[in-house]
Formats: sequence, C-alpha cells, structure tokens
Amino acid sequence: MNRRALRPSLLAFCAAPLVLSTAGAASAPEVVVSIKPVHSLVAGVMQGIGKPALLLSGASSPHDYSLRPSDARRLDAAEVVFWVGEGLEAFLVKPLDALAGDARIVALSEADGVTLLPTREGGIWPAHAEHQPDDDLHAAEDAHDEDVHAEDAHEEAEAPAEEHEHGGFDMHLWLDPQNAEAIVGAIVTELATLDPGNAGRYEANGRALQERLEALDGALRDELAPVAERPFVVFHDAYQYLAQRYGLYEVGSLTVDPQRRPGAQRLAEIRARLQALNAACVFAEPQFEPALVDTVIEGSAARKGVLDPLGASLEPGPDQYFALMDGLARALVACLDAKSG
Repeated sequence: MNRRALRPSLLAFCAAPLVLSTAGAASAPEVVVSIKPVHSLVAGVMQGIGKPALLLSGASSPHDYSLRPSDARRLDAAEVVFWVGEGLEAFLVKPLDALAGDARIVALSEADGVTLLPTREGGIWPAHAEHQPDDDLHAAEDAHDEDVHAEDAHEEAEAPAEEHEHGGFDMHLWLDPQNAEAIVGAIVTELATLDPGNAGRYEANGRALQERLEALDGALRDELAPVAERPFVVFHDAYQYLAQRYGLYEVGSLTVDPQRRPGAQRLAEIRARLQALNAACVFAEPQFEPALVDTVIEGSAARKGVLDPLGASLEPGPDQYFALMDGLARALVACLDAKSG
C-alpha cells in the first residue's frame, strides 16, 4: 500500500464541501452539543443553515467536566440537545433536567443503526488466537494472580457509576465511522422534525456527509491494514470501536478509570505483557498524566505515542470529525510501523 498516495485523498475528505445553498433558508433552531466529535457531525448536517453550540471545548474531558455559567445559558435556550448519553457525559444528567426541560434531548447511543460494544472488564485483554507467539505469552497470562484480580475489582468498584451505566456498554461509539453514519441519520431526522422549513437542506447535507464517512472508512481501512498485527497498549479503554472496525491489536489499558492512577500491580502486569508480546507502543492521552506511560515502557522496546479520542486540539466544526479520525490513524501508524522511527 502506497501510504503517500493515500494521504492526500484521506485529507481531502476533511475539505469536501457540503450543501451550502442558502436559497429560501428558514432561521436555524438553537442546538447544543456535548462533545467535539458529535458537534462536528451536527455542524455538518447544519452547514449553511446555522451553527450548533459546543459545551466541551479545548482539552476538557467528559469524565470530569463541570458546567460553566455560559453552558447553563446555552442549555436554557436550547431547542434540541445532542449527547452520547449518561454513560459518557454524566455531568449533563442533572443539568438537562433542570435547565433544558423544554428541549428535545437526543441520546445518540440510542439511535437506530448504532452498534454498541460491551464494556471490557479490567485492563488486560486476551491475546487474539492468531497472535499466540510462544510459551512466554502463556506464562504472562497465567501470571494473573489473585492480587491482580483483586486490584482490578477494586478499581472497577471505585470507578464512577456512569462508566457502568447504559447496560455496561462502551460509550466511545463515534470512533467507528459506521456508527457516525447512523448518528448523522438520527441528527437529520431530529432537525428536520424540529425545523421542517429546512428539512430538505438537512437531508441533502446528511447524504453528503454520509458519503464522506463511507469514503473515510475505506481510506482508514487501507491505511491501518499494515499495522493491524502490531500489539499496543492504550491509556484507558476508549478505542474498542476503532480497533474492532479495523482489526487492530489492543492488548490492554493502563487504567480502568482515567481519573484514578493505576496501582503498582497493574503497572507491573502491563510491563510483563509488553515484554511477552513484544508490544510496539503504549499510547498516552493529552487530557491525562503522561508520566505513567514513561514508567511502563522503561526497560522495554515499546515506544510512546499519543491518541486523543476527542480531538481536543482540533478546531470545532464540520471537518473536526474527519481530522480526528485521520489524526488517530496517523498516530497509530507512526508509532506501530516497525519501519518508522
């Protein structure tokens, strides 16, 4: 696969125009969105009609966000609020009841066509059958003694309740472009119902956006295929949808709850796993303590990378989702490709 040939086409998806005609436009409704990737998809559907408000900007994390007065005012004025659901943005549960009582509240995790994956237990995941290298791996996996399980159980018990809401499903669902397509469909339906004067334009924007998502999906598959067999560890379990969609080889996460530092036993187990599988990379996240990654990779051949499931540093808007997914692919390839670095 010629990665240089692929790159311009992948980036081109971020610049592809949507329907921008303003003929006969009605005024846009007041729309509020929780996180950047979802905001990007809403902005794409609304392009040329209006701009949705975004609650979490910059490097804010939905795991520990606190509403500002300006956020409260936006919710109070909202006609529709799009969020993933209480399993991710638990900080919104009470404010939605108190401030946005007259708005339509749309939990996109419940949208038709969205595939939800169950939350994984603990931070060490079984090796794929095709990746069983030798007796060292089996020895490392047999080393899950009672202390390790007790620590995992302790972390799970103390993790915030919202991480186990929604029937135990992983809520980072936007990291599968097929889910993003389903989300766009739900956004179009809600906005067209709320604002029938612009229904045709929402629908046209939605079709154009879904075409971009289909093209992005194919390009990501081609780009990530060469590194699909390379094992890696992530900071917290946020990338299951991306990994399953493209056959990537995640072997564990440093922490169950990104707000709590993992214990010494967990870190020792991750180090053993890195050695046994000859893991290529451990990925940090910009919102959380990067020193943990340095501690884990010390003495191993693993390299350090950074993945951001929210695209915190990216400019909000209709292209943010595409830039986010492109950035994740580039970060994975840069760290996992044995020929790089």
